[in-house]
Amino acid sequence: VLDAAATAAEAGAAATKPLRATKGRASYLGERSVGHLDPGAVSTSLILRAAARAAVEGGAA
Repeated sequence: VLDAAATAAEAGAAATKPLRATKGRASYLGERSVGHLDPGAVSTSLILRAAARAAVEGGAA
């Protein structure tokens, strides 16, 4: 389950690249935010991937 969640989060993070930020700090960049990954989406995908790896390595006893 964690692996599937991490994979979906990675795909979701990658999908933010062509989007223009309208909320948060990045919204001040306007059109300049296009072409950059959303940091929140990327950090969430990293956390989920780490959790998936830990579960495989026996961290989820």
